[in-house]
Amino acid sequence: MMVIPAAEVTVNINQEQVKDFIEEQLQKQINQQLFLVDINKLSEMTCMSKSFLEQEILHDPRMKLLERRKEKGKRFWFYEESLNVIREIMDEWQ
Repeated sequence: MMVIPAAEVTVNINQEQVKDFIEEQLQKQINQQLFLVDINKLSEMTCMSKSFLEQEILHDPRMKLLERRKEKGKRFWFYEESLNVIREIMDEWQ
């Protein structure tokens, strides 16, 4: 009987790359499902407080164009367009 020596296999995993990949895939799934967001969701997604959003982002004329509300009701913004405008606003901070 012939004995085959055991092979040693080493797998190196870059945990940061795995984490980034998972976050990217999750973000893609979220993006495909969201149509509108309210201030609470914007706050959660951007890690910005509601008061900061109000002062620095939501009063910008570009965001005002995206705002939807029926009379004095709750405000909503179109998700994808809002992210693009927020990115533009933040790019101006540099």
